[in-house]
Amino acid sequence: MPVDPDMEYTESPARRRSIHFVPGGNERMFGKSLGLAADALILDLEDSVTPEGKFAAREAVCAWLREADFGGRQKLVRINPLASPWGEADIAAVIGCAPDGLIVPKVSSAQDVEAVAGLVEEQERRSGLAHGSVKLLLIGTETPSSAFHLPEMAAHPRVDGMTWGSEDLSAELGASATRDETGEYLEVFRLVRSLTLLAATAAGKQPVDTIYADIRDLKGLREECRRAASMGFAGKLTIHPDQIEIVNEMFTPSPAEIDEAEELLATAAEQRRQGRIAFRFKGRMVDAPHLKRARRLLARASKKTEI
Repeated sequence: MPVDPDMEYTESPARRRSIHFVPGGNERMFGKSLGLAADALILDLEDSVTPEGKFAAREAVCAWLREADFGGRQKLVRINPLASPWGEADIAAVIGCAPDGLIVPKVSSAQDVEAVAGLVEEQERRSGLAHGSVKLLLIGTETPSSAFHLPEMAAHPRVDGMTWGSEDLSAELGASATRDETGEYLEVFRLVRSLTLLAATAAGKQPVDTIYADIRDLKGLREECRRAASMGFAGKLTIHPDQIEIVNEMFTPSPAEIDEAEELLATAAEQRRQGRIAFRFKGRMVDAPHLKRARRLLARASKKTEI
């Protein structure tokens, strides 16, 4: 089927450049997070909470969802894995508090995603929420088998984004490191990162890059964000307030990029009136894929937040 060069690019309505972790139950850190410039907050019930603190953290997160003013930030909750003693209870408790979405860890197959989605749908009915109002953002590569099922997982209609996890995967593999001596990811982690990007984008879902663990290395973070944005990732998980400004900057098109995209599309419109779709622009030949890229950049640039 021919590609219509005038077709508009559309993407997930939620702007999520920086998606920031907040430990569940930590009132001080939660209060601080409401003053940060993150596009979304992840209220974490999994790795940042001890087994003994799971119930209290869940109660605190539910109170935050019911009572706090998130100032336009998207409200996400990372639940515990469904196979754990807490996952199903997490879903039962938090859906009634109307989060925007759940971060779902340790999913390995489409069946895992369907199991979570079924429980969410049941709680939506019980709570009187619109069907499909609570979305899922999957952490899709925390187990070795998950890498073979990413496209089916991303395709679920309740999923609106996918990220990946290097630390849990490294533990499952028995890897002694995730990066080499230059700071670059080792081959297997580069592979699952790329597969996550491809699976999410193929399904029309938002691809989100994983955390940058060295919170002191802001220069390294900036370079990793630059590369991730160049590849097509739409945002990145953050674990420290100092990371948020850099992530927002690097996943926002610059004024120069916006100007060039607008100029390209204006030139394309004139060329189209003359019967040409491939033409020379600033010394290079461009055609339909370049126009799609420009429309996509402008779609990202036009998104606004209330923060």
